Amino acid sequence: MIATVRGEVIVRRADHVVIEAAGVGYRLTVSSETLRSVPAAGQETFLHAETIARDDSLSLYGFASEEERDLFVQLIGVSGIGPKVAVSALSGGPHRELVRAIVAGDAKRFQAVPGIGKRTAERIILELKDRVSVEIEAGGDELPDPESGSARTLARDGLINLGYEPLEAEHLLDGLEPESDAQALIGAALKRAASGKGSA
Repeated sequence: MIATVRGEVIVRRADHVVIEAAGVGYRLTVSSETLRSVPAAGQETFLHAETIARDDSLSLYGFASEEERDLFVQLIGVSGIGPKVAVSALSGGPHRELVRAIVAGDAKRFQAVPGIGKRTAERIILELKDRVSVEIEAGGDELPDPESGSARTLARDGLINLGYEPLEAEHLLDGLEPESDAQALIGAALKRAASGKGSA
């Protein structure tokens, strides 16, 4: 199994990259979050990898960190989540934000991902919450309050009502300081949108 790939970036596309290592070009499907860390063609990069073997195919997926790869493996272990949908979920925000959303029980965040419905989103929370909680505690991070997702959820819904796409709303909210008031989050997100800092 291929665990890592280091080499020159030959192709850099929205959903995949091709990295040449020791004369072999490896095509790795990547999330938009990982793509941010991949330099332009002609430069060297390093990605963690996961190989998915099927009866009729052999696919390689690339990740900027081991943590993102581990979350990918956990996601595809959930019934109804295939590799492509898992990558779409990982494109919804930084690994840390997604893990905290799982612990907070924020199923609506995952419903914004194409291919994930309400039941599957709830299944993600149910099956992965305890696992990722252990990871957060082991890393020394504070566990989010299960109710902390409420203000964010209301803020996201508010942004969607204002015309933003679900994933765009998520990107605008990512990294903002936690607020008890959804309106404060919406205001901060709109300021970020006006400055162009929330674009994917």
